[in-house]
Amino acid sequence: MNSMTSYGFVETVSENTQISVEFKSVNSRFLDLSVYLPPFLNPLEQKIRSLVSDKVTRGKIDLSLRVKDLSTNASVSADVKAAKMYFDAIKDVASVMGISSDKIPLSLIVSQPGVLNTIQEYDMDSYWKKIEPVFCKAFDQFLDGRVREGANLKKDLLLKLSVLDECADFFADWQPKMEAKFKETITAKFRELLADKADENRIMTETAAMLVKYTINEEIIRLKSHLKALRDEIESNPVPGKRIDFFCQEANREINTIGSKNQFTEVGAMVVKAKDALENIREQAKNVE
Repeated sequence: MNSMTSYGFVETVSENTQISVEFKSVNSRFLDLSVYLPPFLNPLEQKIRSLVSDKVTRGKIDLSLRVKDLSTNASVSADVKAAKMYFDAIKDVASVMGISSDKIPLSLIVSQPGVLNTIQEYDMDSYWKKIEPVFCKAFDQFLDGRVREGANLKKDLLLKLSVLDECADFFADWQPKMEAKFKETITAKFRELLADKADENRIMTETAAMLVKYTINEEIIRLKSHLKALRDEIESNPVPGKRIDFFCQEANREINTIGSKNQFTEVGAMVVKAKDALENIREQAKNVE
């Protein structure tokens, strides 16, 4: 089981290139991966996306890759014609302003668009060889954080699930008491109204009808089945997040029905306890991949 929240960051210098890789993630129903690269590294985006999606199935992930060359092999060329055009135009303006052309600085000319042109060639294979070990180290750090936090989530989920198991056992123990109380209540009502004329067969018929309406045996069976399936998901499925939510919905339905049929304070208190534990599981499941 993995958490969807984690962080990883590695920065290093490799062959005169400063490289930093940062992973940040929060909860999401699906995999939502945002990759931020320097524009010249855009050809690497699909490779990076594939590496992440091969190991992560859910979570909103922000991946930032920064690269800075500490030395450069860029070539610079000058467009002399463009420089002369700018100089002539600026000289005309200076003449109108009464300024000598000797006062026009060279920096003003070379700073004009298109006068100096930089050409930088990027070898993607060469860059990836430098980036890959940094990327992998940050990614491993990020994945380790998901695993570590996932272990804590699993421990907490199983603890809350044990509370639900106790509640289900409590309901099962109280079921015959509830049925006995229904029988006692119905019999007392008949005898109060009819005294010695009470018909035992009628009492049994009404009791049976009441038990069909208020018995919680089927709900208990289904609840225990959902809790077992929930435990199997938590313990065996490496990415149980969506399945946990599904079984929580099913278990919640049975607990609500038990609560609606309940006539006892003790059972009502246990219904509240079960719903509280279940809600905690559902909240925690939002963090599970």
